[in-house]
Amino acid sequence: MTTSTGEFRNLDRDIQRTRMESTIRTYFDGCNEADVEKMAATFAPDAVHYFPPGLDGPWVGNRTIAENWRKLVLTIGSAWTIDRLIAEPESLQAVIEWTHYKTALGGFLRGDEWYRFDPKSGLITEIRAFYAARSDGRQHVELEGYDYAGQGYHLECPIARPHPDATTD
Repeated sequence: MTTSTGEFRNLDRDIQRTRMESTIRTYFDGCNEADVEKMAATFAPDAVHYFPPGLDGPWVGNRTIAENWRKLVLTIGSAWTIDRLIAEPESLQAVIEWTHYKTALGGFLRGDEWYRFDPKSGLITEIRAFYAARSDGRQHVELEGYDYAGQGYHLECPIARPHPDATTD
């Protein structure tokens, strides 16, 4: 992910944009596969994932982030889609809209995340998560009145669950 000078920030803007998007998509692939190594490899070692209040955050460290997502895949059948993605190389930031399916609970959550990337390595250093609505026990947490179907969003989880490693006690 680095250039011969060792600096992600010195790459052509189109290459940076492509790599930022690829890094986020690889992270989500790792989440959906419950692959700790794949997820951890997309983050700087001291990366931080922030959450809204009351959700046991922030998670600090690439392995902590990866292990926590794996645990959710195996316990509540978590699966994610990236619904929209915009990368801005000039600021080394990206934003995505996502859906988090909680298949064992029969619900989902929609939101977005802001990403910061390390200027040297191009790895994720920070994620700030924002939810479409407060988590108040609803099964479907999304913006009220927004035409998700009309805008081409997934309406059902496209990823088979439970994960093969999940326990069914």
